[in-house]
Amino acid sequence: MIAQSKVRKIGNSLGVVLPKEALQQLNAEEGTILYFTESPESSLRVTPESLGFEQFMQVAEKGMQKYRNALRELAK
Repeated sequence: MIAQSKVRKIGNSLGVVLPKEALQQLNAEEGTILYFTESPESSLRVTPESLGFEQFMQVAEKGMQKYRNALRELAK
């Protein structure tokens, strides 16, 4: 699926309206929480909320903070 959407002003913020096809692919509806995570090459991955995802991300963040120096060296 290829879709595009414009960044628009919504109140004092900016937002993106997701096309119907994207919402269907994500199985998302009004009120669904979406997570945006970094992916390679300056892109984002959009993931709908699933059981345990938030806890997994919290554990991953703690691990990345704890071992940031080691991870930085491995990334070189």
